[in-house]
Amino acid sequence: MVGLKINPYGQIEISEREAFESLYSKKISDLKGIYIDLESVVQQYNQAREINADKIPELSTLTEPNISIEEFDKQNQRNWFMPEDYCPNLIEMLYGMCETQEQEDRVSLELELFIQHHMMDLLFYIKYLVDTMRENKIVWGVGRGSSVASYVLYLIGVHKIDSIKYQLDINEFLK
Repeated sequence: MVGLKINPYGQIEISEREAFESLYSKKISDLKGIYIDLESVVQQYNQAREINADKIPELSTLTEPNISIEEFDKQNQRNWFMPEDYCPNLIEMLYGMCETQEQEDRVSLELELFIQHHMMDLLFYIKYLVDTMRENKIVWGVGRGSSVASYVLYLIGVHKIDSIKYQLDINEFLK
């Protein structure tokens, strides 16, 4: 789907034409979580669906939440499933993985930046997610995009790219 876009609330938005082309070409079999901005089109489609065949998926109209993106993010972070006391010594663990002063300095710099960007909760959750994937033998990529600029994410196991070795600037990650 060429026009696939995700709004700041994580909702997938597609055009009317793309929705119908995707359904007819069977590129999509389930439209849950995909929204079309035109309410009249959605109503028309769902009425035809009820009359003709209930085996085709129902469409939903796009409605943005009545809260700011910041509040939306906070609410979703509160709903993350993670044991409350999971890895309380994460910072100590990160420093314990360092073998050189350069590595310790980089961890210090990155942790300061994570704090400044209000991302510490995310860091703890990422640690939990990586450990859970590892425990359940779920494979994930070796590294992608700007996340490879983070040495802390390398230590946690999010990716396999040593950003110190390759002299990657942490600011690339936090742009």
